[in-house]
Amino acid sequence: MPGLTLSPPVSAVEPVTEMLHGVAVSDPYRWLEEQNSPRTRAWIAEQTRYARAYLDNIPGREQIEKRIREFLAVETYDSLQKAGGRYFFRKRLADQEQACIYVREAPDGRDQLLVDPSALGQGIHTAVKPLRASADGKLLLYEIKQGGERTGTFAIVDTQSCKTLPDILPRGYLRGFAFAPDAKSFVYVHEALDSERPFYRSAQRHILGTDFSEDREIFFAGEDPSLRLGLIADGKRIGFITSRFGKETRTSFHLIPFEGEGPAECVLEDADYSFVPVLANDRILALTNRDAPNFRIVELRLRSGEMPEWTQVIGEADARIHQWLVSGERIFVSYIRGSRTRVLLFDLAGRQLRVVAGSSVKTIRLAAGSQGSDEAFFETESFTEPIAITRYSALSGERSVWSRRNIPFDSAKFAHTRAWFRSKDGTSIPIFLAGRREILAENQQPVIMTSYGGYGVPMTPQFSVFVAFLMERGCLFALPQIRGGSDFGAAWHEAAKRCKRQTAYDDFLCAAEWLIQTGRTSAEKLAIFGGSNSGLLVAATMTQRPEFFRAVVCMVPMLDMLRYHLFDGAHVWQEEFGTAEDPKDFQALGAYSPYHQVRDAVRYPAVLMVSGDADRNCNPLHARKMTARLQAASRSERPIVLDYSPFRGHSPVLPLSQRVEALTDRMAFLCDQLGLGV
Repeated sequence: MPGLTLSPPVSAVEPVTEMLHGVAVSDPYRWLEEQNSPRTRAWIAEQTRYARAYLDNIPGREQIEKRIREFLAVETYDSLQKAGGRYFFRKRLADQEQACIYVREAPDGRDQLLVDPSALGQGIHTAVKPLRASADGKLLLYEIKQGGERTGTFAIVDTQSCKTLPDILPRGYLRGFAFAPDAKSFVYVHEALDSERPFYRSAQRHILGTDFSEDREIFFAGEDPSLRLGLIADGKRIGFITSRFGKETRTSFHLIPFEGEGPAECVLEDADYSFVPVLANDRILALTNRDAPNFRIVELRLRSGEMPEWTQVIGEADARIHQWLVSGERIFVSYIRGSRTRVLLFDLAGRQLRVVAGSSVKTIRLAAGSQGSDEAFFETESFTEPIAITRYSALSGERSVWSRRNIPFDSAKFAHTRAWFRSKDGTSIPIFLAGRREILAENQQPVIMTSYGGYGVPMTPQFSVFVAFLMERGCLFALPQIRGGSDFGAAWHEAAKRCKRQTAYDDFLCAAEWLIQTGRTSAEKLAIFGGSNSGLLVAATMTQRPEFFRAVVCMVPMLDMLRYHLFDGAHVWQEEFGTAEDPKDFQALGAYSPYHQVRDAVRYPAVLMVSGDADRNCNPLHARKMTARLQAASRSERPIVLDYSPFRGHSPVLPLSQRVEALTDRMAFLCDQLGLGV
């Protein structure tokens, strides 16, 4: 195996010890948190040289890169929406570095170019995305990103002249936006990165063609880092959603007329339950888990001088509501339970009209709808079939394929099945197994496994180029539906939330143990991968049972769970994880925090850590510190390398050429470690 005779760079150990709730906690690589210090930049450069010496010399890399390009260099459509009879979307031609924004005048009309990021003259890392069209479809708000940053710059294009207006919101977070009915102004909530008062939460009204310094404040929520303000609108009213993040999230909701003056009307104040409102057809509809853990849809009816009356529209079911959207006079609702996704259609009174779609082998997602139209769009995909977008009429029930991603993958050769295993506490957990048809019936195969285990995110069949490439080479793909998701309702999420997070890791480890005990694979042939919260999952399980795994791909993760909440906006996740400031949370976090659970002189699996400077969701300090710690502690001959880019962040918007290179690195790493033929 190439590069294994090289020694990793030596990282200086400079312990910083703190007392947390009477416990001494040592951090040997605290200095790597300083991203722009000369020492850290020199360390990153040295790690990159070490990683490239290994990754660039893996046998068969050229063939891997060729196949990855065939997978990725295909025409794609996404971010579809309709306004004023026009269809707006993002499309990337097969060999383009970045997608462009287009418009169609009719469902089967010609694609007309609106915004080409390459014309902005800022390089191949510039990406654009359509966000919101005016009611008449004559103006379109779009976002401009540099690399994988979560922030962006926000501009408006005239869809008839294709010219961008001078009214550009600077780099930052846009939390809410709505055009006025006459499209001569807009209201917005924007958090600028260079703001002198970064925690001032307010909404502004801007008249097109004027300077932003002339904007008028129309709502003020407070000035506090724990606050987040958003807005929604329907042309007649503006609704302000204020969220206060702490041990539990508190939500308030206020209304004002779209035009005119006067104080905001408080509709909801300091609610300790989820509340996601929509203003539609002169009504206030909301998705909530108040008195309904699996969520229900209600209407709030305003009463003068009193709090609003709550009326149930669509009641709670045994499956959790996953998505919903209002389109014309109809409500689309998607439910997920176990392996099955269903999309139902209701009228505004809550009467079920029909089943729009349902499948136990495919994932179905609501993609777009418009309150001024009866049309909706949904995406479908499976382990073996890439994303297709379908246009659906709520009135007639007619449907037609809008686009299909034509990836050169012979799906007929592949299949999936579903089995069950028992977790540590005796709970039965389902697991998907996918691969070549003959592989599904054989034992002792290389296996690649992932899951998520948090935020109530369910695991359903989806197409992944990452997985498809490995299945082509004889890998079995395993996807356990571990707790922390909502695959079996709210209780499935609650079972692995906050201080109970270890439950998700137990489920994942028991899945690995089951794969080995049933003879499907061995520890020498088992690799795991994950990103973001899933990156935390694979790192936590690797540090707890390193003997189970041959290789780990850990992408843009959080790994120092005692300090995660101190960086960027990560404090908003404390309801999910807790923080080390709470004694009980501290005990739970410290028990699984991957960075703190690395042990000296242990034979760790091969690890490919992936991160980059632009990540402000899971700050790259986590990947830097963990790489240094693992390299110093591991006593195995297997490589521990860091794939680091100044442009990589949490948003998947890197240019095609760099996406091909990055995925080639991951596939070459896994092919090398698992001994897969190229």
